Amino acid sequence: MQKSSAAKAAPPPDPKYTQAVQNYEGGLKALQERKFDKAKGLLEKVVAGPSRELADRARVHLNTCTQQLERGTASFKTAGEHYDYAVSLMNGGSYDEARSHMEKILKQNAKADFAYYGLALLDCLTNRSEDCLRNLNEAIKLNGSNRFQARNDPDFKNMADDPRFTELLYPEVPPESGT
Repeated sequence: MQKSSAAKAAPPPDPKYTQAVQNYEGGLKALQERKFDKAKGLLEKVVAGPSRELADRARVHLNTCTQQLERGTASFKTAGEHYDYAVSLMNGGSYDEARSHMEKILKQNAKADFAYYGLALLDCLTNRSEDCLRNLNEAIKLNGSNRFQARNDPDFKNMADDPRFTELLYPEVPPESGT
């Protein structure tokens, strides 16, 4: 069975349509990875592109991105609520987004020991030992009970073999003089 000459002479695909499909696929992938800013940018290109069908599909996903981005920038009633949200991001593996929220808390209150503690946890989970030690030290300086909390926190297991971490959690107490 031979192909007709009309099938052989099909025009090449429209490069604008091909680009729109790539943007759509990239937008869906970013959406699945919860990278809403990136997804939104790609999907906006699809909406402005040549394919009405793709644009209609992209609009649905674009609404999801917009809702998620608005939810992420929602104002929190307390710093504690904001911290809990950042911890939930951390627990979900969204480390960069969690870091951004911890840093926002510190911009609003430079003495928020819990935000330094949260950053120390993030640093530990992302293998940034120097930053972990610095942030944990700051958390302990601001609130000594953070030392005791860190001693029992399983999230610091990556730091357990670092002698600087041990010194921070179990500082040597100078012997009392017999005066």
